Amino acid sequence: MAGSGRDERAWVRRAQAGSVSDFETLFRAHWGPAYRAAYLVGRDARAAEDIAQEAFLAAVRALDRFARRRPFGPWLHRIVVNRAIDWARARALRPQAEAVDPAAPEHRAVIVLRYLLEYTPGEIAELLELPRGTVNSRLRRGLDRLKERLE
Repeated sequence: MAGSGRDERAWVRRAQAGSVSDFETLFRAHWGPAYRAAYLVGRDARAAEDIAQEAFLAAVRALDRFARRRPFGPWLHRIVVNRAIDWARARALRPQAEAVDPAAPEHRAVIVLRYLLEYTPGEIAELLELPRGTVNSRLRRGLDRLKERLE
């Protein structure tokens, strides 16, 4: 359902002006990737739905500050991924949680953004406000851990 960049900019402009139907269009266009990102970073279906919904609510609250000349998807994915990382970190701190490597959500996040949402390492660095070397390092370590788990 994702439209052209021009369509998306028009939807954002009208949503910023208060159009509920245009925000719904943005929601329908971006729900799938937002939910997938939240699920793959947090590894919990129920939490992923909550995370994605909360990210959309945060986007609505901040829509007046969104720069229309930029694509909406990467901005939303940044919100989703950061919330999913925070959720995964909090889960790892709870006593009943399984033993989780505290750095794993950051590694999963860059892998999800790179290989499932198809961002370039440079775009990921910009999206998450990280140095490109950090993104590359997290990609390598995340792929190494994934390989270990699969072997």
